[in-house]
Order: sequence, then structure tokens, then C-alpha cells
Amino acid sequence: MAATLRDIASRAGVSIATVSRILNNDLTLSVNENTRQRVLITAEELDYTKHKRTRSDQVQRVAIVQWYSLTQELDDLYYMAIRMEIERSAQQRGIQTVPIYQNNLEEIPRNVTGIIAIGKFSNSQVQELKLVTNNIVFVDFDSLAAGYDCLVPDFENAIHTVINEFLDEGIKDIGMLSGTEKTTDNEIVPDLRRRYFEADLRQRGIYHPEFMLAGDYTSMSGYRAMKKAIKELGDKLPHAIFIANDPMAVGALKAVQEAKIDIPNRLAMISFNDTAIVKYVYPSMSAIHVGTDEMAHAAVDVMAKRLAHPASDPCKTVVGTHLIKRQTTK
Repeated sequence: MAATLRDIASRAGVSIATVSRILNNDLTLSVNENTRQRVLITAEELDYTKHKRTRSDQVQRVAIVQWYSLTQELDDLYYMAIRMEIERSAQQRGIQTVPIYQNNLEEIPRNVTGIIAIGKFSNSQVQELKLVTNNIVFVDFDSLAAGYDCLVPDFENAIHTVINEFLDEGIKDIGMLSGTEKTTDNEIVPDLRRRYFEADLRQRGIYHPEFMLAGDYTSMSGYRAMKKAIKELGDKLPHAIFIANDPMAVGALKAVQEAKIDIPNRLAMISFNDTAIVKYVYPSMSAIHVGTDEMAHAAVDVMAKRLAHPASDPCKTVVGTHLIKRQTTK
């Protein structure tokens, strides 16, 4: 007698509905990987023929497009953490992933059912992705106006938190080391953190343009920008600085230490992202923590919903942030 869903459910210790949804690769089902594998293995053992016939046809393949190269990714653990957790989360949901680096869009297989794009993308690149599939989710890039799902950190709240922290420490001369970067087809990407930062300081009447430094998100640019500021500003160097990402923060910290500037009494510092590197430098860096795991899991959830309901309206998910105080603030 042929095996039934009830037989599989009984042996695997789950409900019939759960068995049905797993065997039909229902991407909206939230179930741990052990349960999923137990059901699949049980179906094979019982020679469930419907499962054998349809399982391969139901598999979803999603391209994970990382805007960085492998080398660049190693220098910015933020994007690496997001990419790795997306792949892990997708695997747990039964979604196959195809990694694509440095926006090599021509390498995307044309049989993928969706794309999760990590990083920054130009308008023309968005249009190129659209030629492959309309099921696109952007991570760390606001694509809602273009009509696509996206997930972004809560920059505005993060900036308010940073400035309030410095003010609570009695510091009013506050600077920022922001970043400028380009997409892989050389379109300049503005730093939203700087826009919110300047607007907040102007509103409070404490904005000083001479305290605004610029780098390119690398540790060397952070080192050079801070070294230049120390030399040119001298005693007028601000007593607090917010840094737009961790690699620049590490470089800036080195320049401050070489100048023998007292941290945090003479200069308080807060970074953004809170990757592993700022936890293990000395002194350890206070940082705005962005939940990369949360962002990755949410991206896979949004993609699963998009694949299940392709015609639904696009959504923008804002991922919360919070300040973790360490040794570079009082």
C-alpha cells in the first residue's frame, strides 16, 4: 500500500499539515531544519512517490548578489556577515542560493526565481536585475521608490542616539568621519548617516562644518582623515567624533593613539555597525549595533513572501539599532 501524508506525519512526529507544507516546499512555513530533514528522510524511507515526483520541481533558486568582491568583503565584515547569514537562513528554508560577487550581473543564472541584492546599486543595475526577475529584495539599500522590497538600518534613530550620548557626556563640539563610495559602475552613493547627522546638529545649533571629515570606508582612509584633522585643527579638534563604519574607526583610532590623545577624556569615539573588529581593538570601541542576523533573516522572510505572492505591494523594513558602550565613551 502506498504511503500517505498521515503515515509520514505519524513516524516523523509532526502534523499532517506540516508534512504537506514541507513536501511542497512552502517557503512561508517557519520550521527548524532538523524537523524539515526528518520529514524529508521519512518520506524517502516510506517511498512516498508524490514527494519524489514533485520535490525537484518545487525547489527555489535565489541569487545572492554581493556588491563587493571577495577581497573587499574581507575588509568589511558587515557585508560578509549579512551575506553568510542570508545563505544560512535560506538553506534552512529549503532555498538554494547562488553567490554572485562584485555585481557581476552577467553571471546570474537566468533560471533563478529570485534575487537578494546586498549593498549599493545604481539605477541601471536595478534595471539589469529586473531583466532576470521581478522577485528582488535589496539589503542595506532603499529601493522602495523603485518598486522593490528592501531592508535598511534605522539610520535616523542611530544618529539621534549618538548625538544624545555625546551631549549627555557634556560634549557639544561633535564631528563626524563619513564615507563616500561608488557602485561598481561608478555611480556615487551618498552617506545617509552624514545627512541625518548634519541635519540633527543644525537643528540643535551646534553644527561645525570644519568638524566634518571624509573617507572611503577603508581603515587607511580613516587613518589619513583623522591624522589630517589632528594636524590641521590642533587644539580645536572636536571632543567627540562619530565614524560611519568600523574599518574607518579602526584607522582613526590608530591615528589618535599615535598622537597620544587621551581617549575618551579628550576625544570620545563611536563607530557604526559593531562588527567583531571594534570589540577587540584597544581601547574597545563604542558602537551603534546593527543586527546583521536580524536583517539577513528578515531578507529571507521577505523573499519567501515575495516568491509566494509575486504581485503583492513592495515593502520597506527598517531594522532597529542600539548603542553599545565600551571604552571610547565615558
